[in-house]
Amino acid sequence: MTKVLVVDDEPQILRALRINLSARQYDVAVAVDGSAALRQAAEWHPDLVVLDLGLPDIDGIDVIHGLRGWTRVPIVVLSGRAGNQDKIHALDAGADDYVTKPFGIEEFLARIRAVSRRASIQEAELASIQLGDHTVDLVSKTVSGGLRLTPTEWHILEILLRNPGKLIPQRYLLTEVWGSKHVKETHYLRQYMAQLRKKLERDPARPRHLITEPGMGYRYTP
Repeated sequence: MTKVLVVDDEPQILRALRINLSARQYDVAVAVDGSAALRQAAEWHPDLVVLDLGLPDIDGIDVIHGLRGWTRVPIVVLSGRAGNQDKIHALDAGADDYVTKPFGIEEFLARIRAVSRRASIQEAELASIQLGDHTVDLVSKTVSGGLRLTPTEWHILEILLRNPGKLIPQRYLLTEVWGSKHVKETHYLRQYMAQLRKKLERDPARPRHLITEPGMGYRYTP
């Protein structure tokens, strides 16, 4: 079931979207401000985000930037701002589509389906990621040559591979993999990244793909 996070501070919009999306077999969660949206996205990992720009605490553009710092989840903006500059700013920040209020529910649902289809194509690309001499399949959780990874190694690797070229902060990785109580345990990451490099890099001492950004985090370079 596709998970959709709807972010809007208008109760009637939230209610209408929850009813219509649930009726079409979407799993729906809601957030009424930007802070809650970022927190919910990190904890729930939705397959798609519907986002209003005019939120009471954080502007929607900043929420897009916050999400794009670590995830490629499709984002459909649903906003009363109809100006071209607003659309340009949202799309440049990383939104996948922009729908203005008031809106027709059937057209909106068609936009959701179109964005989801494009995301499915991206998901298919995740089934064949070349890393050194190995092909990593994030869909079936396999590595060519019968190479085996531990669940923790998979968790770290998947976060990196789903965000090619992006710096993933140490704090985010530690929270995602071990929980918020372990954000200072950076030695965990050093140990597991060394194991991943030993298994996947041609020259673990001089990695080309699993890169450390000292004091900041890690990055997957295709």
